[in-house]
Amino acid sequence: MVDISRRNALILGGVGIGGVALGGTGFVLNQKSATTQTTGAASGAALVLPTELRSSNGVLTVALESSPQRIRLGGRDVHALTYNGGLPGPTLRVRGGDILNVSLRNGLTDATNLHVHGLHVSPEDNSDNMFVMINAGDSFDYSYAIPADHPPGVYWYHPHHHGYVADQVFGGLYGAIIVEDPDEIPATRERLLVISDITFDSTGTISGATEMEKMSGREGELVLVNGQHTPELSARPGERERWRVINACTSRYVQLRLDGQQVTLLGIDSGRFESPQDVEEVILAPGNRADLLVTSRAGTSTLRTLPYNRGTSGAMMGGSASNSAQVDLATFTVAGADVAAFAAVPDQPVPADLRSATVSARRELVFAMGMGGGMSGGMMSATINGQAFDATRIDTSVQFDSVEEWMLTNSSSLDHPLHLHVWPMQIIAQDGQPVDSVIWQDVVNIPARSTVRVRIAFNDFSGRTVYHCHILDHEDAGMMGIVQAL
Repeated sequence: MVDISRRNALILGGVGIGGVALGGTGFVLNQKSATTQTTGAASGAALVLPTELRSSNGVLTVALESSPQRIRLGGRDVHALTYNGGLPGPTLRVRGGDILNVSLRNGLTDATNLHVHGLHVSPEDNSDNMFVMINAGDSFDYSYAIPADHPPGVYWYHPHHHGYVADQVFGGLYGAIIVEDPDEIPATRERLLVISDITFDSTGTISGATEMEKMSGREGELVLVNGQHTPELSARPGERERWRVINACTSRYVQLRLDGQQVTLLGIDSGRFESPQDVEEVILAPGNRADLLVTSRAGTSTLRTLPYNRGTSGAMMGGSASNSAQVDLATFTVAGADVAAFAAVPDQPVPADLRSATVSARRELVFAMGMGGGMSGGMMSATINGQAFDATRIDTSVQFDSVEEWMLTNSSSLDHPLHLHVWPMQIIAQDGQPVDSVIWQDVVNIPARSTVRVRIAFNDFSGRTVYHCHILDHEDAGMMGIVQAL
């Protein structure tokens, strides 16, 4: 067992007695086409990458501080929440088999903690433990042992203290984690694009969400890429760029399109396809990530997110719809002399397929919304199987080293993206129709009034963690449950 170093942290909750987006795939297949801290950049400035910290000799040790800061976003001085004074926080780059140590100091006025979203690591002790609470002014030492065979890809970290998650992520607390490929995929350069949104009032202070906004899930008025507003990217014709994209928005779905360029999808979340797929669009629910290759063609293209209809709050809120508008995210200018063509991307390892696995248990999770009974005492009720989150209750007990099949049923008129910590999910069927390809994600969208069937291998780690809607206002309102693998 890993030694736990608390330094005034608390463990919350006792133990009880006991992407996907748009139809689940999150992308359109087989169609041709869909450099350190950023906070001072105005609209139209060159894209700047967050500070990057790399492991050395199998270890990465990081000191993080979450704190409110006066920073510059999109050419305006504002008050936001930051990790180490930046928005996003530093990028943590590791390899399979590494140890990631994070000492987090809480410089906020409210309690907080840390979740390493998508990493397949222990949920216990001082690893990805959702029941740690770090009070204002206190610190906590996390240590994550990353398995040697951990899937490569882009992951992220953010707060996860129940009741405060939406406000803290919306305020600016998020950063990327990259797990390197064992065998490098050749590319001219790599770019990280962390998409987020935020709203400020006339004084430059983060605006709070109304009960109506929480019901649908708040969407910020200002959409940012690495904390910048409509940054510019440039390349030469024929260059191949690796774009790692994170949807760090609290509720906004992003339907990405980059017309005029060749876009190839390596995978969503930790799920890597055996063969890369040329795509026209990539749809990311909140919390989803995309690993892309962009082969540049001469001309100027705009990376944009198209309108996405994630449902309506219906009669609960007078029929108000929840539809994001089209937003320009960045400009990509390709000019100059052509470069030599890159070789085809090598096939990746064949992903595991649970469709023929022995299933030890089948269960259903029903996501519902209504009026009244919300955890915050407001007008919203957000439940799974008729119950709001209770830190003292085990909702789902599973057998360690087993495979389970979960039917995810959305009885509401809004999409709900389910995130399961520690163990990724393979999508098996959508609305009763089998999925032909192997798709692994840790955030699986359940469209309004629909079902998605997934299989989960509860392997490698035992312990207690959570599953929840990744529209973070819904999570804070109670749409979360506890799963324990024994």
